[in-house]
Amino acid sequence: MTRTGSSAVIYRLPGVFGKWCRPNYNSVVATFCHNIARDLPIVVSDPNRVVELVHVDDVVARFMTHIEADAEGGITHGEVTPVFAISVGELAERIRTFRAMRDTLLVADASDPLTRRLLGTYTSYIPPDDLAYPLTQRTDARGTLAELLKSSHFGQMFVSRTHPGITRGNHYHDLKVEKFCVLEGEAVIRFRSVLDDAVTEHRVSGMDFKVVDIPPGTTHSIENVGSVEMIVLFWASEILDPQRPDTHPAEVLRG
Repeated sequence: MTRTGSSAVIYRLPGVFGKWCRPNYNSVVATFCHNIARDLPIVVSDPNRVVELVHVDDVVARFMTHIEADAEGGITHGEVTPVFAISVGELAERIRTFRAMRDTLLVADASDPLTRRLLGTYTSYIPPDDLAYPLTQRTDARGTLAELLKSSHFGQMFVSRTHPGITRGNHYHDLKVEKFCVLEGEAVIRFRSVLDDAVTEHRVSGMDFKVVDIPPGTTHSIENVGSVEMIVLFWASEILDPQRPDTHPAEVLRG
């Protein structure tokens, strides 16, 4: 390097993980993701052993800084950040929770940098023919409802199909906040504070993509006033607890 004036950067990388890594070879993350996504067994010989990991995108981003820079000649040492330390047992358990998401609907906390990278890595190992999966549907005379996602810090999302002329709701919540978004059809959403008789109406359409906030202490209903099935996306600020549902029946339109 001294003779030619070229530059070189030496890296000593910890375990690199991410999409496209070969499983059952030399990456514990790739092996766990590949096997767990296929319901195959994994071996954890020492769950307390701590491994250090870097994501391949962070490695490439760091390498690109050298390629794009006009570096002076010589040899230097480089470092990739962030580096994540995690026990093998916790790593396996975290990836298992990704696999369980389809059943529990509990979303991983993507605000955590390692979880976000691991979730992306795990999803890249799902077999292509297994990327689609059904939701559990609950059907009654009003139509069909299915839960989509849940999280202790996010609440939950669900979607419903409602037949023409049918009204859902007519209840209020003490604490829970909701948001309604009609995706298809025509709806009238009605509100009434439990403290008075004044009723407010909002007519919304699937053509609007309008979100309607549902405040606590306000009984509310949503009626399909169109001629076709109404599809609505709902968000609630907390996961439904059957022991404490915070849902109290109360007709919006009295008598």
